[in-house]
Amino acid sequence: MYRRLDRVLPPWLAHALRAQRGPVPWSAVGRGALAAGPLLLVAVVVGHPSVGVVAAIAAMLAGINDRPGSRRASVRRLGMPGLAGAVGLLVGTYAGQHTGVVAQTLLLTGLGLVAGSISAVGPVASAAGTQVLVACAVGAGMPLPEPGWLRALAFLAGAGWLLALRLLLPTPGALAGDYRFDGEREAVADVYDAIGDLLDAVGTQHATNRRAALTAALDHAQDALTGPRLRRYASSAVERRLHAQYAAALPLAEAATALAWAGESPSGRASAGPRRLAAAVRGNTHTGPLPAPTRSMPALRALDDALLHAAEVFDQGKGGDLHTRRRTAGALLRAVVGVGGREYGLRVALCFGAGAAIAQALRHAQWYGPHEHWYWLPATVVFLVKPDLGPLVSRVLCRAAGTVLGALVFAGFAALLPRPEGLVALVAVSGALIPVATRHFAAQTAVVTVLVLALVMVGGEPQASVSRIGETLLACAIVLVVGHLPMPGQRGGGVRARLAAAGSAAQAYLAHVLSESDDRAARWTLRREAYRTLAEARGAIALAAAELPALARHTEGADEVAGTLERLVDTTTACAVHLDDTGRLTPRHTERLAELLDELESGRRRLGLREPELPVAV
Repeated sequence: MYRRLDRVLPPWLAHALRAQRGPVPWSAVGRGALAAGPLLLVAVVVGHPSVGVVAAIAAMLAGINDRPGSRRASVRRLGMPGLAGAVGLLVGTYAGQHTGVVAQTLLLTGLGLVAGSISAVGPVASAAGTQVLVACAVGAGMPLPEPGWLRALAFLAGAGWLLALRLLLPTPGALAGDYRFDGEREAVADVYDAIGDLLDAVGTQHATNRRAALTAALDHAQDALTGPRLRRYASSAVERRLHAQYAAALPLAEAATALAWAGESPSGRASAGPRRLAAAVRGNTHTGPLPAPTRSMPALRALDDALLHAAEVFDQGKGGDLHTRRRTAGALLRAVVGVGGREYGLRVALCFGAGAAIAQALRHAQWYGPHEHWYWLPATVVFLVKPDLGPLVSRVLCRAAGTVLGALVFAGFAALLPRPEGLVALVAVSGALIPVATRHFAAQTAVVTVLVLALVMVGGEPQASVSRIGETLLACAIVLVVGHLPMPGQRGGGVRARLAAAGSAAQAYLAHVLSESDDRAARWTLRREAYRTLAEARGAIALAAAELPALARHTEGADEVAGTLERLVDTTTACAVHLDDTGRLTPRHTERLAELLDELESGRRRLGLREPELPVAV
């Protein structure tokens, strides 16, 4: 269905209609039901509903970030944005109490510049930047009787409660072993399944997509295993075994990629080994006998050796290197002040500042009436300006449609439900729906709109559906205008920054392979980095291509450069496997590398990308 839409509709409209697929995340649904609603109920029972409103808002925002993965990874994914939101709420509260309109607007604009620039670091930083801005607007504008420090504690309690549920409650995958590592176990098993899928697709038109799916699985497993820890190394036998199983998948992935590059389909039983390994990871069992592939070519011999190594590792499970490199402070700073961070930071600052200024003007013109909701406008702008949630026009269309639908649904419930118990139940139901609704921005917006309007009424204010629709449409207009304004420097900075990072990582990987170093651990680290940065660049390019033509034209040609980089990294992997087996490259390898490097240089010049840091001659 979605493929037909892509062929018929323009990209910016097709993206707005596209939704993610997958099974219902029942564990996240249960956590959502136990988060905002119960917190609000407790606060209402003890006579402090406004504290419960703040805690429920924090739990709602944490629920939006509650994605599949390991418990360890969830500490960073939920905890850092929650902490940032508490700081933002504290700053916003005291700014609203002790500064004037002009000072508040300037403060929010400057905070938008900082938070937007920091968002270029990665998904967790982006979520933290979003929450600090939303919470700051809420703190400055929401009329609450509690002092700022108590509001911040309530926000922390709301986010911390959902994080505690994530860490303590078992999930369906916990039955195979230690429930603390069920997310890691599923992520590692998915890697072996992805290797099997790639082996099945060798020699077919699906091989490229299967290799991209393998990269995604490896990225997810790496993130699941490398979350924050109290100790530097894995401290339990179960965790060390999972680390060893992940590390054993890397040579298998390398061999499968080399086979896909060669295009010579292996025997039908080649994928049986990785699939048995996947079943062993999920069931926390031994592998049993593994089928050995034929050894007629270097890539097949590498696959056979990797399977033998995996069988040995699965029996011993003594731990293994995760082949990651921590980003240095200098690298993080370069991401913040680089072209991508500057462009996004400036756009967030303009949108957030304009939203705050217009909201304050409407407030003093008494457009809101006797009740103050001016913080809704800048808070809505923050979500609309986030590129993580899709192309600009897609975000605007989905936000407008979702808000209208959610406001109408809430208006119907508000006329029927008893207060406050009916509204508390509505908050609990909405919290349970958020993990499912995050698959489409319009659905997420509708559910969040119902939840927020219910919280407003529990806090003592009248039904505000009409006001919510009006402010959302105004926020959409602000973001559309600012999003198409000319900016200093070259547009598409985020795409170019990611392409440059992918190019440097690919070049470093190629240089290491051609040096014929025996350090395979370093090679696998560089390979993971090359594929990860390439996947990030691909994601940014896909979003940019789905913008309106006026914006999409600024990144034309980026997809071709990414395709060249993808073929270069695949070829480098094939070269590494061949060098391991024979000690020298064939003319096919060297000619292909030379062609791809020339093609990459041509594409780099067309896009205006900087030269790679590590020039390589072939």
